[in-house]
Amino acid sequence: MRTSIIAFALGVWLCQRLPVLPSFGWMLFASVISAVVGVVALRRVRTGRRMAVICLLAFVVGTFWAAVRAHLRLSDELPMQLEGRDVVVTGVVDELPQRLDGGVRFVMQVESSAEPVPERILLSWYGARGRRGEQADDGGEPPEVRPGERWKLAVRLKRPHGFANPDGFDYEAWLLERGVRATGSVRGKRDNVLLDPLVHGPMVFVHRLRESIRERFLATLSDAEYAGVLVALAIGDQNGIPQAQWTVFRKTGIAHLVSISGLHVSLAGLMVGGLVGWGWRRVPPLALRCPARKAAAIVGLVVAAGYALLAGLGIPTQRSLVMLTVVVVAMVLGRETAGSRVIAVALLCVLVVDPWAVLSAGFWLSFGAVAVILYLLSGRLQRASGWRAAAITQLGITVATIPALLVLFNAFSLVSPVANAFAIPLVSFVVTPLALLAIVLPHAWILELAHWLTGGMMRALECLAALPFAMWQHAAPPALLAAAGVIGVAWLMLPRGTPARYAGALAVVPMLTWSPPRPAEGEFRMTVLDVGHGLAVHLQTAEHDLVYDAGPAYGPGADAGTRVIIPYLAASGVGRIDRLVVSHDDLDHTGGMDALFDGVPVLALVSNLPAQRVRSQSAAALPCRAGERWRWDGVDFEVLHPAQEHPSGPDNDASCVLRIAGAAGAALLAGDIERAAERSLVARAGPKLASDVIVVPHHGSRSSSSPAFGDAVGAEVAVFSIGYLNPFRHPHPAVWARWAASGAHNWRTDSQGAVRIEVTADGVRTSAQRMLDARYWHGR
Repeated sequence: MRTSIIAFALGVWLCQRLPVLPSFGWMLFASVISAVVGVVALRRVRTGRRMAVICLLAFVVGTFWAAVRAHLRLSDELPMQLEGRDVVVTGVVDELPQRLDGGVRFVMQVESSAEPVPERILLSWYGARGRRGEQADDGGEPPEVRPGERWKLAVRLKRPHGFANPDGFDYEAWLLERGVRATGSVRGKRDNVLLDPLVHGPMVFVHRLRESIRERFLATLSDAEYAGVLVALAIGDQNGIPQAQWTVFRKTGIAHLVSISGLHVSLAGLMVGGLVGWGWRRVPPLALRCPARKAAAIVGLVVAAGYALLAGLGIPTQRSLVMLTVVVVAMVLGRETAGSRVIAVALLCVLVVDPWAVLSAGFWLSFGAVAVILYLLSGRLQRASGWRAAAITQLGITVATIPALLVLFNAFSLVSPVANAFAIPLVSFVVTPLALLAIVLPHAWILELAHWLTGGMMRALECLAALPFAMWQHAAPPALLAAAGVIGVAWLMLPRGTPARYAGALAVVPMLTWSPPRPAEGEFRMTVLDVGHGLAVHLQTAEHDLVYDAGPAYGPGADAGTRVIIPYLAASGVGRIDRLVVSHDDLDHTGGMDALFDGVPVLALVSNLPAQRVRSQSAAALPCRAGERWRWDGVDFEVLHPAQEHPSGPDNDASCVLRIAGAAGAALLAGDIERAAERSLVARAGPKLASDVIVVPHHGSRSSSSPAFGDAVGAEVAVFSIGYLNPFRHPHPAVWARWAASGAHNWRTDSQGAVRIEVTADGVRTSAQRMLDARYWHGR
């Protein structure tokens, strides 16, 4: 059974790797053929080979099931012609709204609309000042939005769309798993009407309760530093935790403790169930009617389900509850078998309910952690107990998850065993129970005590996070090396006395020491990252790394540096930026600059920014003016514009223009220059502008890319760094056509993702992320 379930899971996983879903007709045909062949094979093959046939059939069923679910979910889509148009919808606010700076974000379950829109949409409603400070349509503040309210709203929608960068977060997959099939914003004011303050539904009461708990916690703790942590532990709302605290959790490896997951749900059930079992044994009539162990398990499951509901029954919590339900049902029915079999059944149930679970890092880490616990605590002649068992288990989980953490997050915490040693018991057995007790008993001192304990824990964690060796950051290893690392870790954790047990560590070393291949001498690689409406380019030579522009800011605490550039550099194995070139002082080019200074060592900053705009004290400040040049690893860099260090005129025309020339080709980065600067460049630089690759100036605005400039550059590849459905409607059709007519092959980041150009001895090779890593849900 376990083998066939694994085969089913592999089929589900394969379906989620497909660039295009097979049609219903093809799937039906393949399923019928597989069933016929399987039945015939089961009758004719020997008993020893039947398991192989069963596994093959399970694999086909898994693929078929995931594909059918995907077809059904994708069928609920927003027609392309409705993107960017105002549509009036009526629906009910679902889940707990998320507070934003000057706005609110919430999920709406659509009940009716004049146009065909998806049933479940994610909306943002901004007030007098929009997301980036621009004036909103209505000129007023958005009203308070509560779960269960029925609204009639004018909205502007778009299909699910996220950034597509190497090893980046797939926002479109995240939305797909949650059934959100369109995102957008609330527009205007006249058409927005509250129709019903409370629409009764199965989860409305739960979300209203969660909202009231959140408000009471925040009111009691007022401006307390760690109030967001206590809210997260009580009701699963993590939006109140600031980014700085998440950084501490990530560096110390305890982020799982502030997410209501299997650990919290199971412990809540275990604690209450244990108390019930203790009392049950002391009432003979009850103990004779039902064994205390089964009664405790049933009550524990009910409590765990209640806690999961209080947490909003999110996708990770649902997975944990399904796993726990399988374990309890097996116990109550007297079908207790090997732990591995119970976990296999739980795996089957999770994937039947949610075939997109295999896309989540939490899925792999949660099942992996359970598998490691079973592996460590079973099959041993002498089992550890008490604190020794806990220490061995925690250390084993830390070591065993290293390959997965490197593949999924490009890093793992070296101080995690120490941090978890005191954080797990404190959070699980003291802080979380106090937070839950404060829900039932609304006494301020309970929350204040929980906050005081959390503050003490955080101070210890901050000390650990500040250590220079707290995090091991490394490029994501290839699949073969990651598999070797998993095998090595498994061998390393074999029972004591196993011959050459420590030789397993040798299989882990290649994964930890591998580095991605870099360009050869005289060659370079350029990646135009997908950052939305803005620009960020990474340029790499044999031994040096340059970043040109830092992308836009997305809102308070969110920018391209944190969300895109730093994770991309970590996945690429880049530990420092030799030079950061900032073309000019526009927010869509400087939005992530401070995050880069905080997150990556920057040796030098090349810009004409005022000194007060630069927060870094360690990076050498170099001016950006025409004539500045340097040479790295056989590749020449030259600044062509501006002609003076502090140019006058429009800021766009003061952009720093950089030309990179290798042995076999050149690239031109032109910032946001417009026609005046282009004329100046053509007159001054002339032949120096000739390049094989250009990142098109000003995102393809019609105020740039004059015919004379295009002729002088003569590019074979033109890259447009633009945001999806951006309000400026870049690129202008005339500019797009002009570069194409000049002989360039046009590329765009909004529809193709990050664009990678490799200039090697074989010439110029260009590829795009959405082509290299296509998935069936992209653009749907």
